[in-house]
Amino acid sequence: MGVSYRWVIVALGALMSCVAIGAMFSLAIFQEPIATATGWSHVGIASAMTLNFIVMGFGGFLWGAASDRFGPRIVVMIGSVLLGLALVLASRAETLLQFQLTYGILVGLAASTFFAPMIAATIGWFDENRGLAVSLVSAGMGVAPMTISPFARWLISAYEWRPAMLIIGVAAWVLLVPAALLVRRPPAEAADTGAEFAVDGAQPQLSKVFRSPQFIVLGLTFFACCAAHSGPIFHMVNYATICGVAPMAAVSIYSVEGLAGLGGRLLYGSLADRIGVKPVLVAGLLVQAGALATYLLVSELTQFYALAIVFGSAYGGVMPLYAVLAREYFGPRILGTVLGAATMLSSLGMAFGPLIGGWIFDTFANYSWLFIGSAMVGLGAAAIALAFPPLVRPKPQPVFGVAP
Repeated sequence: MGVSYRWVIVALGALMSCVAIGAMFSLAIFQEPIATATGWSHVGIASAMTLNFIVMGFGGFLWGAASDRFGPRIVVMIGSVLLGLALVLASRAETLLQFQLTYGILVGLAASTFFAPMIAATIGWFDENRGLAVSLVSAGMGVAPMTISPFARWLISAYEWRPAMLIIGVAAWVLLVPAALLVRRPPAEAADTGAEFAVDGAQPQLSKVFRSPQFIVLGLTFFACCAAHSGPIFHMVNYATICGVAPMAAVSIYSVEGLAGLGGRLLYGSLADRIGVKPVLVAGLLVQAGALATYLLVSELTQFYALAIVFGSAYGGVMPLYAVLAREYFGPRILGTVLGAATMLSSLGMAFGPLIGGWIFDTFANYSWLFIGSAMVGLGAAAIALAFPPLVRPKPQPVFGVAP
């Protein structure tokens, strides 16, 4: 199989992340129509997203380990079938509990099959420009708000929320099942990094990996980063509507964030390849924290657009960098497992935002404390990232001459 196939893997990963994450985050678009049609509370509906992230976290660890052992194709095929099924079942839910179980648990379990396996597979296909490659795969997440979210909004306007969710579920089957058939394992790769966690060249010891300062800092930074931005992302459409922005225009803010995230992924990924991952990550986390605090000052559509560009590029740009750091610290052999474990922690961070944001809105009828708290957590993420240990590079082997 030619080297050019690696770009097919990149395209497949981008498509899968777009559909899976787009379908999951479309709950932000469905939230108000569901609440209006059913009378369910905002916090009850948002708790489905909290369940998404909790299940996605634990599922990401299990699916990442499974992809290391069995290869990514079978894992993403299971996820493709399960995602469509979950959305179809959620569209038929008659009670809030049924909706929380189907959308919250099954969608989260399905979405967790794509990130760690496809990122690990992509990194395995690239010896150079790994930051850019991973950024392109995760760019699918940035494209999702520009595609799935407006599509969901249009479907809801045309057919109401139940048929809209059903159609998105069927579309997930149509797009993802054929794509999963094209996924291939990366070429065999020597374990050129992560050697400090291996014994006599054997597979790195997971117990040693998960207790290492490298993984602890990686996991805590990922957790705090996602805890900072998850609530504002999920509640952004509702917040803009409260500020007087029309519903379709509010969705367009979500789309601008996604477009900015796409550009941020390419920019931050390219910079990481040039000047190193750690300084780019810390800078991005600081920009994210500043943008979150600034949302307290905006009220007009143009202001929302301007800040969405800054915020979207920051949180979108830093997300792929965690995978590159995991590869540099721990090597390729257990990358799916390590990345899945880090993703588990990040998903737990993501889980708190929608729920806390819904509680804040139901309690105070505004989102001020959500943005204040998120900005403070974002600053904490940047502080934790400063503690990343230096990379341990393999020592070059001496070359001995052969006497004639």
